[in-house]
Amino acid sequence: MMFHTAPFIVGFLPICVTGFFALGRCCGAEWALRWLVTCSLAFYAWWNPEHLVLLAGSVALNYTIAWKLRHTGAPRAWLTVGIALNLALLGWFKYADFLRHIVAPNAPALHVTLPLAISFFTLQQIMFLVDMAAPMRDGRTTAPGTTGPETLPSLLSYAAFVTFFPHLIAGPIVRPAEVLPQLGAAGLARPCIENIADGLLIFLLGLGKKLVLADTFGGFADTGFNAAANGASLTFFEAWYASLSYALQIYFDFSGYSDMAIGLARMLNVRFPLNFDSPYQASNIAEFWRRWHITLGGFLRDYLYIPLGGSRTGALRRTGNLMTTMLLCGLWHGAAWNFVVWGGLHGLFLAVHAQYRRLFRPLPAGLGQALTLLAVILAWVPFRAGSVHNTLTVLRGMAGLSGITLPRMIVSALPPLAAIADPVSVMPFLGDARTLSFPEISACLLLGWLIVLALPNVHRMTDRARHWSLTGSFALSVQALLFAPHVAPFLYFQF
Repeated sequence: MMFHTAPFIVGFLPICVTGFFALGRCCGAEWALRWLVTCSLAFYAWWNPEHLVLLAGSVALNYTIAWKLRHTGAPRAWLTVGIALNLALLGWFKYADFLRHIVAPNAPALHVTLPLAISFFTLQQIMFLVDMAAPMRDGRTTAPGTTGPETLPSLLSYAAFVTFFPHLIAGPIVRPAEVLPQLGAAGLARPCIENIADGLLIFLLGLGKKLVLADTFGGFADTGFNAAANGASLTFFEAWYASLSYALQIYFDFSGYSDMAIGLARMLNVRFPLNFDSPYQASNIAEFWRRWHITLGGFLRDYLYIPLGGSRTGALRRTGNLMTTMLLCGLWHGAAWNFVVWGGLHGLFLAVHAQYRRLFRPLPAGLGQALTLLAVILAWVPFRAGSVHNTLTVLRGMAGLSGITLPRMIVSALPPLAAIADPVSVMPFLGDARTLSFPEISACLLLGWLIVLALPNVHRMTDRARHWSLTGSFALSVQALLFAPHVAPFLYFQF
């Protein structure tokens, strides 16, 4: 069950929300919270009921460790045990085959099935353990980000925090101090018309991003990248259009998911932090990472980069910290070398930016944004291509080394194009290989990039702009929801 499917929208969601507020009204907030945990576990079990045992066991184990580190005299030891067990669990399910291939390339594959959302609920619980241990370790009475004494929540509240279905599958990676107090608030299970209306509006706008925009550009991207994976050479426009389309697909896909998660939580009187803030409008790569997957970036900064030494050390050590953080970020996304390359590229970009900022004046905003966007788009190529060979095929095409072609009809209509492109009957790896595919995809790309570069995001729109956006996308969203030939999962589900 996914947020953008009919069973979720017309079945699960109304049952969950109605039951939550009905139980809150007649039985109290605790029963409403039990209902929420039950619904969240049912939501998770929809994919694979067997993995429900893993999720429940992980919640119980981490809560037990949290109790131990709060009630024994060895918080550091229990924190070490908790982090080690979480990383071991993640390592086995996500990286066992990857490491086996490195150590023994000819050994048979282990075929370990990756449980859904294990990367996300593992990070959530590591954050919880670290934050619970911090006051005792440092002799403080409050944990980072809190405003009052840090106490161990009830098992019910903790289970609701980890399994809360709006963020369970693909984030945002919310901090315990941001959500646990809300789950314990007295008015949690009282319906708030304003929250329900705002949440529904944000959810529907995110649904439109996914079904109307992300899946459209995903089709364009798949044509080019699948051709490269099958050994074909891509010409200049085929390679660039595939890469530009994928950059828009992953933008609208994850931005849409984040909006839907925020909207769902808002309906249930829980406010999530902003997870996406127009990252392609960033003027440098550091700003990009403050805008892209904001909650993951915050986790990497506060729980990895700063503990490694952050920027407090010398330039060489700082560069090493950046590279280590981003390489692990790439590995977190997937157990494959293409993700390592992507993380390494972003580590390199961040290191170069840090050195440039130390030695020179900032670039003009427009030039900085253009260079940042170019770097991000180029880094998306290995992320999507899946192998070094496929990556080089696409990059060769983007450099024009595999030729530059355009449909003959286009060249005939605009003769000056003959100076830069060879006329062909069709471009086989662009859209559906029709003559009109080129102008159609060009128009779609122009619209998509106009949206991400020139317009405010959903959370910075005025109410009027939000309603106009919903009006424009609603019919297309309903059509895609009910009549699409297949359901394209969110890209971040695979991570």
